Amino acid sequence: QVQLVESGGGLVQAGGSLRLSCAASGRTFSNYAMGWFRQAPGKEREFAAAIDWSGVTKYYAASVKGRFTISRDNAKNTVYLQMNSLKPEDTALYYCAADLWGTAQATGGKYDYWGQGTQVTVSS
Repeated sequence: QVQLVESGGGLVQAGGSLRLSCAASGRTFSNYAMGWFRQAPGKEREFAAAIDWSGVTKYYAASVKGRFTISRDNAKNTVYLQMNSLKPEDTALYYCAADLWGTAQATGGKYDYWGQGTQVTVSS
């Protein structure tokens, strides 16, 4: 089992930046592909970004590509989401997820473990 704890959310003005972190514990972190998902009030959860175990392969949703960057540090058991040029529509609860032996992919149902989320609010 893997435990995931997100941090780094907050309130930021449109055009600003935030960096989210997701710390993992419990199993060998490098065995997992990692993803970031988000859910806005009244909307379904949606994929944002994913990264494979090595950090080489990354995959982004069209809505965040060019503004968000996913990365990982396997020595620190942590995955990051750098979010730049934030927009009010990026406001959501952001979750990280872990996929054992997985690839960088967007299907939430394929992820095995989820964190509790960190809130990001972008004001206009």
